[in-house]
Amino acid sequence: MDILKTSINWAKAELFSTPFFILFGLIFIAASIGFWQLGKTDVAKAYIIPTLVAGILLTTIGVGLFFTNKSRINQFKTAYNTNAPAFVKSEITRAEATLKEYNTVVFKAIPIIIIAAALLIIFINTPTWRAISITTITMLVVILLVDGTAYARMDAYYKELKLVDMVYKTKN
Repeated sequence: MDILKTSINWAKAELFSTPFFILFGLIFIAASIGFWQLGKTDVAKAYIIPTLVAGILLTTIGVGLFFTNKSRINQFKTAYNTNAPAFVKSEITRAEATLKEYNTVVFKAIPIIIIAAALLIIFINTPTWRAISITTITMLVVILLVDGTAYARMDAYYKELKLVDMVYKTKN
């Protein structure tokens, strides 16, 4: 079992996944420009700022994650070649923290925010708040989709790390 290869493959899969944040961010920005240029109604004009903000947030998340995971590939090689058991332990710690964060933020907080935004749509009848709520829900659904697959990859990677750690423990 080559854990370095597994780690690099995990990072490469993340590199494939994070551009989806950028793609959706650019779609939101394009929608904002479309509402700005073509929007004639109050409702259409209300979407300009919320879609622009969502687009900038998603693009920023995507770019940040892309460069973070790109640099990890070289860091993995260096850390593994320096001390493989320590590398595995540090990755287990990082993976555990990341999985915990996903459970808290992605699978608990985001659904609560979606519910709150949906309630705003029902109870507040102004174009601005409806646009903010609908844009928020849409952006958070994108995050759930992308991060849901990232969670599955991280969970599989974590299980591989635990197996390798058990092998190192039985050798010592």
